[in-house]
Amino acid sequence: MNQETFRSILSVGETVTVEFKRCGNGIEHDTYESVCSLLNRFGGDIFMGVLDDGTVIGVPEKAAPDMIKNFISIISNDTLFHPTVYLAPELLEFEGHTVVHVHVPPSPEVHSYKKMIYDRVDDADVKVTATGAIAQMYIRKQNVFTEKRIFPYAQMSDLRLDLLPKIRMMARNNTSNGRHAWTDMSDEELLKSAGLYGYDIATGEKGLNLAAIMLLGKDDVIFNVAPAYVTDALVRKVNVDRYDDREIVKTNLIESYEILLEFGRKHLPDKFFLEDTIRKSLRNTIVREVIGNTLMHREFTSSYTAKFVIEKDRMYVENANRAIKEGYITEDNLEPNPKNPIIAAFFRNVGYADQLGSGVRNLFKYTKFYSGKNPEFKEGDVFRIIVPLDETYSYDHDLGRNSSVSNVTKETKSATKDATKATKERQRELNLSEDELLLLKLIHERNNITQKQLHEKTGISLGTIKRILPRLQEKGVLRRIGGRKAGKWLINE
Repeated sequence: MNQETFRSILSVGETVTVEFKRCGNGIEHDTYESVCSLLNRFGGDIFMGVLDDGTVIGVPEKAAPDMIKNFISIISNDTLFHPTVYLAPELLEFEGHTVVHVHVPPSPEVHSYKKMIYDRVDDADVKVTATGAIAQMYIRKQNVFTEKRIFPYAQMSDLRLDLLPKIRMMARNNTSNGRHAWTDMSDEELLKSAGLYGYDIATGEKGLNLAAIMLLGKDDVIFNVAPAYVTDALVRKVNVDRYDDREIVKTNLIESYEILLEFGRKHLPDKFFLEDTIRKSLRNTIVREVIGNTLMHREFTSSYTAKFVIEKDRMYVENANRAIKEGYITEDNLEPNPKNPIIAAFFRNVGYADQLGSGVRNLFKYTKFYSGKNPEFKEGDVFRIIVPLDETYSYDHDLGRNSSVSNVTKETKSATKDATKATKERQRELNLSEDELLLLKLIHERNNITQKQLHEKTGISLGTIKRILPRLQEKGVLRRIGGRKAGKWLINE
């Protein structure tokens, strides 16, 4: 390492991959703890003879060779450091001081020092004792995707095969020519084509994999294989200590996507935006990318509860993650890396997601139009997306008051007016009665409302409600997702 590189590291200070050690009277135990934590995380560099604030004091020049020998002896001793590792310390001369530099690469193994496991959190070495946290470290080290785990005793009857006709239609509609290979396949052929039926060459096991169960499994089957799987959707705008509204989603990913998308639509303001001559809903675009990301790329074997939270000034999602690095993701350092490639490919086929990496770019692009600020993406064992919110922000108004902006504003207002007009025309076309519109309004406000509650709020008899709801489904206005007890209503826009 040259002096300029070392100087720039000193100016930045300690990070998740950089550690300074004083080592005035020899190498202390905490140095080996740092080696262990860096091996277990993303690797990094240790500099002995540097204070925490970046001040270089050096180590005794005559003692440096013995320090290196002792260091190598410790990390090569299997009773102290397990598994052992080979590292090659080097001596740096900097402004008259001698510094010992050790580069620590990330390891495919989980290491321990004196039978204790350490992990790197920001610039600190943390002792790991919780079983779940240790399991997460092993997951992070795996070279295989947990979505490929085979469940040899899972049967076709464990899946929601009633969703496949809709999936075929979605896949067909998502193609440019209106044709998709899944359309003419049998159920078994579709699952194999989508990679949901696997074969483990190491064990000889074959059958449905975790991706199949998470995408299409019945609720009780999903609970059996991933008991901690849940997405907790919350609104905290007024009651910030608890919540204003809440939706606990535990169903398959296909229906989870629709439920969470409807939750976002319900609680976020829509801002229509003209892109060229095409009217685009910024709210729907942003929520779609956020929800798609948190469902596709989470680590389903983790016990961490995924969250979708809407607050007054921000919206965020967070979920367990198999991280390959730590820190903030920007448009410049974006390196698309699918955590669950089978699930991601399925989402792209049915139109729930676009090509890999496009979601991050779309959020950077459209969040600026929606709230005037950039989103944040933080990679780690918990992955977070934060989207700033500002209900008063108007992109057209913020651009300025010149004539071209005025034209954009007029076009946007015209598009909104046209959308309202189209909605009323659609209502007339469907010939919706006052009772039907009233029920739709209450369902929009609370999509898990029961028939009895609709009766209590409207005074419409239960018999009439039981006739109206199927009629609305026949007209294509209303959809039912899930079972009788835990199901939800969705209104087609």
